[in-house]
Amino acid sequence: MKITFLGTGTSQGVPVIACQCQVCQSSDERDKRLRSSILIEYNQHTLVVDTGPDFRYQMLREKVMHLDAVLMTHSHKDHIAGLDDVRAFNYQQHSSISIYGTEALHEALRREFYYAFTEVKYPGAPRLDLEVIKAGVPLTLFGKEIIPIEVLHYKMPVLGFRIGDFAYITDAKFISDESRKLLEGVRVLVVNALQKESHISHLTLDEAIEFAYDIRADKTYFTHIGHRMGLHEAVSRELPENMFLAYDRLKLDIG
Repeated sequence: MKITFLGTGTSQGVPVIACQCQVCQSSDERDKRLRSSILIEYNQHTLVVDTGPDFRYQMLREKVMHLDAVLMTHSHKDHIAGLDDVRAFNYQQHSSISIYGTEALHEALRREFYYAFTEVKYPGAPRLDLEVIKAGVPLTLFGKEIIPIEVLHYKMPVLGFRIGDFAYITDAKFISDESRKLLEGVRVLVVNALQKESHISHLTLDEAIEFAYDIRADKTYFTHIGHRMGLHEAVSRELPENMFLAYDRLKLDIG
């Protein structure tokens, strides 16, 4: 299984519009972060987790030629805003695309992309099949079991996903003991770490490190990073062994 980080930034991305801080002015490509999303490839199939505002560019940048399904974590705009561009795959593949998420997520999509769900659709509107999933209830996609895992984004339930030895969690502030049990034995963990300072709805870097120690994965990668985290190179030097800041276009091979 191959994982590509399509984006590793928080809701504003990095650089932030009009910001003159050293991170936003950095020439290091690892400090340039599109909104968070990953590409998952296995068994000759391709999935993405979330379709944020940068989805179109992310697909073009990685030369993604086929898309089989979308897994969605939650309904905030930095995770769903690019969904309309799925229609390019509808056209090329002559098929609809399945969107896996909770009932609440699907309700939000029906509001935000109402024109895709009317009885009489405008020609060219995206063709989306909404598939309901629930936290803790595994589903099988293309020969692999996927386990949705609930975390809390302040008070909002958000789904992370475990596929075999790999797990992806974004926008978490609280992870219950029940959800942590679903992560036992994970070898590669991806989890959000917004910044070093306290935040009401996102794990800080220290909180994410503490969580990583609890899960005890072989390697942990931090994502959904804001410009206040600091320069990629500098922060990377501060991290414990086998913990890393993810960056856009980083690729992982999961055995």
